[in-house]
Amino acid sequence: MPLTYKETGVDYDAMDPFKRMCQMAAVKTADNIRHFGISEITASRGESAFLLQGDNFILAHVEEGLGTKNLVADDTRKITGKTYYDQIAQCTVAMIVNDMITVGALPISIAMHLAVGDSEWLKDEQRNQDLVAGWQHACDLSGAVWAGGETPTLKGIIIPGTAELNGSAIGIVRSKNHLINPANIEAGDAIVFLASSGIHANGLTLARQIVAKHPKGYAATLSDGSIYGEALLAPTLIYTKVIARCQLRGVPIHYAINITGHGWRKLMRAPQTFSYVINRIPEPQPVFRFIQEHGPVDDREAFGNLNMGAGFALIVP
Repeated sequence: MPLTYKETGVDYDAMDPFKRMCQMAAVKTADNIRHFGISEITASRGESAFLLQGDNFILAHVEEGLGTKNLVADDTRKITGKTYYDQIAQCTVAMIVNDMITVGALPISIAMHLAVGDSEWLKDEQRNQDLVAGWQHACDLSGAVWAGGETPTLKGIIIPGTAELNGSAIGIVRSKNHLINPANIEAGDAIVFLASSGIHANGLTLARQIVAKHPKGYAATLSDGSIYGEALLAPTLIYTKVIARCQLRGVPIHYAINITGHGWRKLMRAPQTFSYVINRIPEPQPVFRFIQEHGPVDDREAFGNLNMGAGFALIVP
């Protein structure tokens, strides 16, 4: 039987109604900030980043998480001896800032949230050093300052020996001309894919299911000679410089999509009833073919939940 994301416990049909409920309640709080001379940009409701507007500024706010990719790092470390937490840190920051840039905002500050099951987790010096170095490097790649964070010990909620890594960011839209609004999409626009480095930080719950079925687990060799665990841990690409350079050159971006949860279905996130036609599909990295073969995972499920080699997309004239 083909393996589906839903069977792994990640059911978007169950999650999405809750998200919509939150948005419907959240919009009722919009008037709470008017006495500051600030208002929300309603078009950003439901997008990957939330926008606030004052007389002379537009700010963006994002909260995002890594998911379960650090569990892959923990298990692959047993094979290679590397912690991979520098790469894990970059993946977390990338999940935050790649969402932010979809509305045309560039990150200015990023905060880390690291919740652990017990304080013993924080006594691993090598992992700590790699995590800190990776987060700093990712902030440099993003062009943002590391603002601080929170490190709660949540015994009874987080399993001892594990951690949950996520964070938030504030960003700025430097000019109203830089706002990315789906209302600008027009028939005949082009969809431009930006390559991914692999699975990024989405779909790891599905990818981890393969390990239970394969005799070599994360040590299984892919067609390019890499091992499965390390291929899954390739750091997520950060696309902020692409957006910044498009803005600098005056490239009109009608829409931007961070291809994470819902996979290529996110291309159709804009409310208009367009048809989206892809003429040239990028070649997915070997890790995706491995997942499809050993799941098995069919094309519909793979492209509906994974990035399949395309980590970000721009819709332009």
